[in-house]
Amino acid sequence: MQFAGFTLRNNLFVAPMAGVTDRPFRQLCKKMGAGVAVSEMVTSNSLLYGSAKTQRRANHDGEVDPISVQIAGADPAMMAEAARHNIDRGAQIIDINMGCPAKKVCNVMAGSALMQDEPLVARILEAVVGAAGNIPVTLKFRTGWNKANKNAPMIARIAEESGIQLIAIHGRTRACQYTGEAEYDTIADVKTRVRIPVIANGDITTPQKAKFVLDYTGADGIMVGRAAQGRPWIFREIEHFLKTGEELPPPLVSEILQVCKEHLADLYAFYGEDTGVKIARKHISWYTKGLVGSAQFRKTMNTLPTVQEQIAAIDEFFGRLADRDSRLVYADPEEFPQELAA
Repeated sequence: MQFAGFTLRNNLFVAPMAGVTDRPFRQLCKKMGAGVAVSEMVTSNSLLYGSAKTQRRANHDGEVDPISVQIAGADPAMMAEAARHNIDRGAQIIDINMGCPAKKVCNVMAGSALMQDEPLVARILEAVVGAAGNIPVTLKFRTGWNKANKNAPMIARIAEESGIQLIAIHGRTRACQYTGEAEYDTIADVKTRVRIPVIANGDITTPQKAKFVLDYTGADGIMVGRAAQGRPWIFREIEHFLKTGEELPPPLVSEILQVCKEHLADLYAFYGEDTGVKIARKHISWYTKGLVGSAQFRKTMNTLPTVQEQIAAIDEFFGRLADRDSRLVYADPEEFPQELAA
């Protein structure tokens, strides 16, 4: 896929997720087949630029191109400054968050709450595009702020007129949060109304669902969120299925053990061992969810305080799995994709 001067590996995007799409996770997803991985959102409040959290989120050392950074806020001037700030620190694409439904974001009229104020949307987009210069700006938003007000087509038109070069749409309204099922009719409608690329997002949990959504909406690509948590190889599975129409076999237990340990090593290095151990717990839980014996393993693993103990526990757990079967086998195959709906 060609986009804004970049030759992307494919049209598969990693959705920005707060507390998840840090640099180690983005790097892993790209390695496992994603064409683009968007960062977790970075504040537009310049007072927080010096905080450890914001500085970590702006750390792109060694990251594979393209580097896409999502910014969030409701003030056009602050958003413009946030774009310049992140471009100075290596961002090659600026993504604007108008999709997050979280209360702490929406209560300050940022994220998906902005969709209620179309004139403000226009001012923010024009300010960021102007500040970004020749750096492409993308926009992620939802179908509307509730089911009675699905104004995604209007937001898409504003985006195109403002100079946004790509849009990603989550198939739920702000009011839906992450409940119910995503709908794709609105995304398909938007695709017929704009000339810029449209990326479809929401409940894409399997290669088959990815193909269905692409075919149904006519979208230029898909964006995967929670389904990639603990399952970053979903991108190579989707890529293979879209190319060949065939499913890849489940990954080898030995490979996933190695993937998990390399991911954790990156987390320990990125956050430091103390914080890294805490961050690693949720990723280990995702890697093991649905596997035989995982509930008791997670309960024990979450009490382990050191890197060495975490690694030893992972080795033991996956070693037992490998004794049962060389490939990953989920105890309840139906549970896994449903609970990871994104």
